[in-house]
Amino acid sequence: MQQTLNTTLLIIGGGPGGYVAAIRAGQLGISTILVEGQALGGTCLNIGCIPSKALIHVAEQFQQTRHHSQGSALGINVSAPTLDIGKSVEWKDGIVDRLTTGVAALLRKHKVQVIHGWAKVIDGKTVEIEGADTRIQCEHLLLASGSKSVNLPMLPIGGPIISSTEALAPKALPKRLIVVGGGYIGLELGIAYRKLGAEVSVVEAQERILPAYDAELTQPVLESVKQLGIKLYLKHSVEGFDAATHTLQVRDPNGDSLQLETDQVLVAVGRKPNTQGWNLEALNLDMNGSAIRIDNRCQTSMRNVWAIGDLAGEPMLAHRAMAQGEMVAELIAGQHREFNPTAIAAVCFTDPELVVVGKTPDEAKAVGLDCVVSSFPFAANGRAMTLESKNGFVRVVARRDNHLIVGWQAVGVGVSELSTAFGQSLEMGARLEDIAGTIHAHPTLGEAVQEAALRALGHALHL
Repeated sequence: MQQTLNTTLLIIGGGPGGYVAAIRAGQLGISTILVEGQALGGTCLNIGCIPSKALIHVAEQFQQTRHHSQGSALGINVSAPTLDIGKSVEWKDGIVDRLTTGVAALLRKHKVQVIHGWAKVIDGKTVEIEGADTRIQCEHLLLASGSKSVNLPMLPIGGPIISSTEALAPKALPKRLIVVGGGYIGLELGIAYRKLGAEVSVVEAQERILPAYDAELTQPVLESVKQLGIKLYLKHSVEGFDAATHTLQVRDPNGDSLQLETDQVLVAVGRKPNTQGWNLEALNLDMNGSAIRIDNRCQTSMRNVWAIGDLAGEPMLAHRAMAQGEMVAELIAGQHREFNPTAIAAVCFTDPELVVVGKTPDEAKAVGLDCVVSSFPFAANGRAMTLESKNGFVRVVARRDNHLIVGWQAVGVGVSELSTAFGQSLEMGARLEDIAGTIHAHPTLGEAVQEAALRALGHALHL
């Protein structure tokens, strides 16, 4: 006999958006059920953000040790290292397990009922759990099913053709790897695999890597990629893979066909909203392309049906989903909220790292803003020198008339950690004088933030 559960809030998807919404709803005393078909934490914790950063760290440590085995300028000499990739994956899995276990504990603490199973939408108030003979009735339905990798029809995943999921859990390292897609996912993993010892090539249809970012910002990454010995096939399109000869067929800008030999092909051409397989079409919601259309409160076109995170389109970022989830819980609790951030930081964990917060110089120009743009190079920063990482810069974009800061960008070692300061300055409406007049600790990479503001005002001290 089918059992029926009743709840105020039903959340489909236990990724960063869904689980944060559930925790906040629990804190506010809202009766909440969370349905998740796989592990809690979603793509981000299990097969995305966290495991990729773990693998990147392993790769960086291995490369540094190899560097020291060849005689280092620092005077550190070690014997040539070996890599046990099985143990590396075990360590990575341990981090993922601790985080997902922590999420489960937080949900229990806040009295959220978690149902492990696949949701099937019946209508805006009713969801069934496939194979569990359970029906859930709710007042509010929150859709947080996330996104999935875009597949290429000519490169079906399987065998030597892998997605980022398989790339993050290698049983052995390939001697040769071709990455299809020169965006942030492809480059993060391609650089990591190169540092782990694989011969890596990147095939990208656009004329440069990281095409979503401006050329000045990506230049230090391009230099690093070339220095690492990664081969780039830019403006090349993929035509197919021959399993018998282990060759990837690509077409160059002149229309000629090339055969690239490889052991594995990593397909990393982006992600798309996960709208299939759970009967979303039953709701007949307004769509925005392949994503669900939402307003500034994350409401869909159906009353009391909400959508957050990757399902609602770009920017597909875990921290955006978390902020939206928290807000929806507070709206259901009767609070007055709007999702209206000044900026959402985008971080790319390549080597060196990239951060973009707010408007770039081109974006500011496109909306008719007359801006002053100023950069400060890490080559003039003492802390960057002590980290052997002088490549890159911090760049500020501010209105010329009142010096209001509208954007920050940075490329360099560890600049992901500057994203908080960048976001905060934009949310608080900081002007160049505010940043220039704040005493920044010495020696830190953050001094480059102050120096960029000082330079925009015409008086950088260390340049």
